[in-house]
Amino acid sequence: MKRTTCKAIATIFILILTIIPYDCEASDVSKLGLHIIPYPQQVIIGGKDFLLKDSINIILDKNYSDIDRQTAEKLKKELQEKWGLKVWINNDAGGSTIILTRKKFPKSIGSQGYRLITDDNGLTISAKEEVGLFYGVQTFFQLIKKANNEIFIPGMEITDWPDVEIRAVHYDTKHHQDRSSYVKSFIKDLSRYKINMLVWEWEDKFAYKSHSEIGAPGAFTMNEMMEFTRYAREYHIELVPLVQGLGHVSYILKWPQYDDLREVADSDWEFCPMKEGTYELLFDLWDEAMEATPGSKYIHIGSDETYELGHCIECKAKVQEIGKSGLYHLFANKVSKHFKKDRKIMLWERPMGWVKNKSPIKVIKPNPNLVLTESYNYATHDYKYAKEAKSMGFEVFMYDPNPGIEPLFLPYHFKLKSGKKIMGSLERSYKLLSTGSQSQVFDGMINTSWDDSGLHNQMWMLSFVTSAQYSWNGKSPSLKEFENSYYNNYYGNGVQHMNELYEILNEGAYYYAGTFERNVWHHGDIGKTHLPDLPRGQYIEYDLYWNKEYKDIVNKSFKQLEKMQRALKIIEMNKTLDLDHSYDFDVYESIVKLIEHTCQTYLDISTLERIITKAHRNAFMDRQSSFNSLLEAEQLIENMLERREITFNNLKIIWEKTRLQKGMSTPGKKYFYKMDRSRHFANRTADLSYLIYDEKLLNLEEYLIHLRKYRELFQIEF
Repeated sequence: MKRTTCKAIATIFILILTIIPYDCEASDVSKLGLHIIPYPQQVIIGGKDFLLKDSINIILDKNYSDIDRQTAEKLKKELQEKWGLKVWINNDAGGSTIILTRKKFPKSIGSQGYRLITDDNGLTISAKEEVGLFYGVQTFFQLIKKANNEIFIPGMEITDWPDVEIRAVHYDTKHHQDRSSYVKSFIKDLSRYKINMLVWEWEDKFAYKSHSEIGAPGAFTMNEMMEFTRYAREYHIELVPLVQGLGHVSYILKWPQYDDLREVADSDWEFCPMKEGTYELLFDLWDEAMEATPGSKYIHIGSDETYELGHCIECKAKVQEIGKSGLYHLFANKVSKHFKKDRKIMLWERPMGWVKNKSPIKVIKPNPNLVLTESYNYATHDYKYAKEAKSMGFEVFMYDPNPGIEPLFLPYHFKLKSGKKIMGSLERSYKLLSTGSQSQVFDGMINTSWDDSGLHNQMWMLSFVTSAQYSWNGKSPSLKEFENSYYNNYYGNGVQHMNELYEILNEGAYYYAGTFERNVWHHGDIGKTHLPDLPRGQYIEYDLYWNKEYKDIVNKSFKQLEKMQRALKIIEMNKTLDLDHSYDFDVYESIVKLIEHTCQTYLDISTLERIITKAHRNAFMDRQSSFNSLLEAEQLIENMLERREITFNNLKIIWEKTRLQKGMSTPGKKYFYKMDRSRHFANRTADLSYLIYDEKLLNLEEYLIHLRKYRELFQIEF
């Protein structure tokens, strides 16, 4: 948008403001080419634009704190590095002025609130607390525009505060380990959208000192985790360790020395809550987790999906006495006594779930100091059970549930159920959070991102930012406006066709998940793909069936291949632009090429049968032609295998720019791989090859060996 256009629009709004202040909707602000996330509670358009001249002075209050100074330094660094400006802090000499100041605000604005006001030669960000000043600066970063060689912020006044005090992202690294540099960049990105808690499910990605075997090779050390905690706090994010307790503990109980602590002998999935050794071991791990995250107020003990709870002899007897939920809370209450007042204990439990589930508590009372962080719908629209739990003293979080466990990409725009499209995760999150955040019922919000299918963490960013938006401000913008703002805000105003790309990836991920044996693995659906029969005998005997049997998937592969080619054009188009987060497009490309390869594999197998059929039909009339067809079939298979390796290796190179090699061993430690009870898609293999594992089950290599032997026999004897 040209600067003159911005001024014209601003002038119109100023005229309106002379009559009555104009509180803008998100669509009004987007007319100025601005895409603010989270959208502020109050925006008044008007007044003079603030010009960022070559020299900028950042003025801090005389009694500024060290944290205020850090905020000013972050502002200075971005203005210098991204916009090429000369910036000083507390220098009164000339230039444009940005004032960072602390003021008393009405109680309704709260400790995280701020106010931002522009004029032609200055901009003021004021806040009651340090965190509010930081959030005002994060909004400032999103307001800067450049037009006609001028850098400016359109005239406006913003007053802003969050609907929900704690806005948490669940960061699940059970099946991968990101590099240290990535973790820090991830924390910084979350802070830009005013996320203030990172619940990090690290499982074996922490090098426990008390039980050193549990930490995987290359796991982050105590000092590294303490540094992440310090760094997160610098960006006003509390790092909360999630070390699984009762369930989801295969990373612990896979080790033979802990067999006796299992609830069921054949399952390493959960602990027995009646054995003292369970608590002795977990207390060791949790104490270290607290040491690694100094200053944090919470710890999350997970403990969900306890499928076999109450099955051992001792637990069965206890269930008769207190119920299965009673057994669960017996565990939670014992844990809370260990922590005392050192940490608030978060766990995956629903408000009043101990009353409403199939096995209610009979005698024992849940500890009201627990923080309840799970519920899919709160059972009623008026949040009856959340309110009841709060009245009993529990902290209750809105639970923005996992978008899905589809591999490669997330069902943002639609989910498939019985072949039909239903509501996608974006709309579901919007409906939950936009109402829940305005209810004043919840103490916090947590967005979950289960790593079951091993997606690249960047694929969750839209989900994280959606939760950030609607837990901060549930009133505005509309979902459609938000999604458009997200693409422009996160990647830059020049980004193109992202909604279309996401829809293609959404559909492509379902196609990929439904091919070969992928759905058999976790869901039990019938889906095995066979190879065509091998030719037999002197006259290339062959039974035609493959193209008839797999007609539907071949047709679907043709259509998906066209869509993947369109996706690649969109990606290449955006890669030529000077965009933020350009690495994401490398990841998108690696995903698209894997789906494209899957499409091409089905089409190649279809072609393979046609080639063998041709050899079969020429067996009496043109033996040389049949021989050539067999050679052509061999070459086709060799090309398929080569393409698979190239596609996979390129994906591996791209993904491992930000993460360690999956399942790696080090000179001092070998990775101990074992299948878990839940049969997670990403845990089918120790390494990243789970993405092509199903294709390997085709065993094209052995098929090629047999085909080659047949062709040699045909050449020599027949």
